[in-house]
Amino acid sequence: MDMDGSFNKQAEGAAHGAPFYQPQADECAVFEVAYENRLPLLLKGPTGCGKTRFVAHMAARLGRPLYTVACHDDLSAADLIGRYLLKGGDTVWVDGPLTRAVREGAICYLDEVVEARKDVTVVLHPLTDDRRILPIDRTGEELEAGDGFMLVASYNPGYQNILKTLKPSTRQRFVSVEFDFPAPAHETAVVARESGLSEDRVAPLVRLAGKLRDLTGQDLEEGVSTRLVIYAATLIRQGMPVERAINVAMIEPLSDDRDVKRGLLDLVTAIFG
Repeated sequence: MDMDGSFNKQAEGAAHGAPFYQPQADECAVFEVAYENRLPLLLKGPTGCGKTRFVAHMAARLGRPLYTVACHDDLSAADLIGRYLLKGGDTVWVDGPLTRAVREGAICYLDEVVEARKDVTVVLHPLTDDRRILPIDRTGEELEAGDGFMLVASYNPGYQNILKTLKPSTRQRFVSVEFDFPAPAHETAVVARESGLSEDRVAPLVRLAGKLRDLTGQDLEEGVSTRLVIYAATLIRQGMPVERAINVAMIEPLSDDRDVKRGLLDLVTAIFG
């Protein structure tokens, strides 16, 4: 954590083992080629489909430090670059996560980048073309990113409204990979591995998740994430009744509307009886 508490640094080298990630297609190969050729990468896909885990996996696999920034409405360019702070009566400059990543040759991951303030994308532009520089106006520095630095950003195109979209001029500075929820067999294997619940008991949970995702944009703003399916499976493995585990992990997190939740529970009954 630092300054506004919105980011963290992860330095999982290959010696510690990469976080588990099950590839869906060639996304790992695309990431490696982008890294080797110093290209910025944009990940597009729904919330909870594995984008953040993928980046953590690849950073560890490549043996690179990782700065993850959870973008939000109040995140400004200064939060990324740094600012002067009072320390022990002195005013000192403190680097933000983007500046640290550039200095250290690390990977900087901006999660849900469109949630940040508009001045953030302006800061990114010099880092996402052949200049690969980060001007710091407050200190007069102009940092040149080394070979180890990589900028990765993500967003959910299906969730953004007209006021929160990524401009074409920004999107076209990145190579992009589209993510989606895994195929049922694939997701079943992932949930079983992460939760410890057997695949035959996980399969109905994944089938329910698919039905809930079909309601996205209708009764639900967002479909159920793989993360929530893992939570439900974990609760079941710990002995919680199936219906209760589904309710607390896969129904309540999706909506506060009683009528909507009642309709979702009808789906649960149809699948689990």
